[in-house]
Amino acid sequence: MNIFSTFAERVKTVIESQNLAADGAELDLSRVTMEPPRDAAHGDLATNAAMVLAKPLRMKPRDIAEKIAKGLRADADVASVDVAGPGFINIRLQPHVFSQVLADVVVKGKEFGRSQRGKGVKVNVEYVSTNPTGPIHVGHTRGAVVGDALASLLAFASYDVTREYLINDAGAQIDVLANSAYLRYREALGEDIGEIPEGLYPGDYLVPVGKALAEKYGDTLKSMDDAARLAIIKPFSVDAMMGMIRADLELLNVKHDVFFSEKTMHGKGGAIEKALTELRARDLVYDGTLPPPKGELPDDWEDREQTLFRSTIAGDDIDRPLVKSDGSYTYFAADVAYAADKLARGFDQLIFVLGADHAGYVKRLEAVGKAISGGKADVICRLCQLVKLFRAGEPVKMSKRAGNFITLRDVVEEVGRDPVRFMMLYRKNDAHLDFDFQKVTEQSKDNPVFYVQYGHARCHSVLRQAAEELEWFDGTAQQLQNAKLELLEDEGEQALIAKMAQWPRVVDSAAEAHEPHRVAFYLYELASALHGHWARGKEKPQLRFINDKSSDLTKARLALVYAVSQVIASGLDVLGVEAPREMR
Repeated sequence: MNIFSTFAERVKTVIESQNLAADGAELDLSRVTMEPPRDAAHGDLATNAAMVLAKPLRMKPRDIAEKIAKGLRADADVASVDVAGPGFINIRLQPHVFSQVLADVVVKGKEFGRSQRGKGVKVNVEYVSTNPTGPIHVGHTRGAVVGDALASLLAFASYDVTREYLINDAGAQIDVLANSAYLRYREALGEDIGEIPEGLYPGDYLVPVGKALAEKYGDTLKSMDDAARLAIIKPFSVDAMMGMIRADLELLNVKHDVFFSEKTMHGKGGAIEKALTELRARDLVYDGTLPPPKGELPDDWEDREQTLFRSTIAGDDIDRPLVKSDGSYTYFAADVAYAADKLARGFDQLIFVLGADHAGYVKRLEAVGKAISGGKADVICRLCQLVKLFRAGEPVKMSKRAGNFITLRDVVEEVGRDPVRFMMLYRKNDAHLDFDFQKVTEQSKDNPVFYVQYGHARCHSVLRQAAEELEWFDGTAQQLQNAKLELLEDEGEQALIAKMAQWPRVVDSAAEAHEPHRVAFYLYELASALHGHWARGKEKPQLRFINDKSSDLTKARLALVYAVSQVIASGLDVLGVEAPREMR
């Protein structure tokens, strides 16, 4: 039961029944929203309907609000309606509405809040996609968690989601990887390689790759020419790196449905060539010249006819080159072919979760998707800002294993998967994040992941205690479905129910905005409400969940506790974080 969408529709029905448009024209009600008031003292719901309609109706917002309020007051589920300020409409609901919400949570459990907003729309979420040249570092970790949680959130909102990883195995960085692995191969054969030359990857993670090459090929690679040797070492090294990357992602419980190799698109008759041929037929690819860049001309700029993608028709700054002067494809050509491939697979939305250093790619990616799909596909880019690591306030030094950065594995092995996932989502993706190893393992209110998980564990502690002390309760939800929920009259109990009633709206709004951090924020607020009510029960015995004077009240309160546990567990599932039943 989503009271926000339910009453938004009722407001729209009232508006339509009022015939507010003088000429009888149909009003655009798409921007009418229903949300919790900023101040809970003002009511349970608030709508912007009067403000939205003021301009098209050429009426004062307050006059429109009064008409809407009059219609809403006739609703049996509405206790009162107030018009505030220039035309804000605040609605207070009858208590039985919240009893219905709570009953719905008890019946549905973790399925409460699952939305139908997506309606099966096919969405491709691409995230991580780090070059297969080494372990995942902490910067990629944030994008991995944001992408994975976003995919789970969209799936919970009934989108048809595919999680994808693009393996960048076709660029010059793969030659660097192969040469770095070859150096470690020589080392494995007993050669003193000295200091790793500048330009090669220095991390110790390539030592096992060198040893594996030596075990498989002996010293035969040393006698081969460069081309033959690279033909063997490149795929071998990429496979080894992808095995390591998959293992690192598994540590964080990050999953993908598709691993797409960029290399497969290259070569004669490959996907890039086919895509450019098809797009040329649609006049999206053409031969032309580009204007010189603004400001001082770079030394290597050439005024020459090039093969270009017509990306300016979809909002890009310039049309983008597809072929270099040496005849090889640009990185952008691979982007075009890859987007064409995704759209051919039937996706309606293409979502890219990128590092902040890829901000310059946003316009071109959006332009490619819109141009190729004729504006039918949505292209959404989400940038993840940098993560700074601290330990007790002091910056953390670099990882020896990786050579020059902190790896995902370093972080997860020190603090655990759950703190990493939750804290990577406890800031909006485009805000900088400070991650302190000490703070994320504290057992205090100041540690959000502990506070939320402890809330779930506390609920199950109550349910276990009840099962031990009460003969009629065996700890199952079925016994709570006939509870007299109208007995829950305390303000703390009502606040908990009201907060749970917001969960379906949080799912809808977070999915629509592609912002999984909203779920983390909500869970902290719900856990805070639970812990606050628990503390009141310690001071006032009559508020405790197990009431020895009334089995009916006890059953109602246990239903409340069970419901809170289910909503927290549901939200943690979306974030990919465990919901423990016990914490020590």
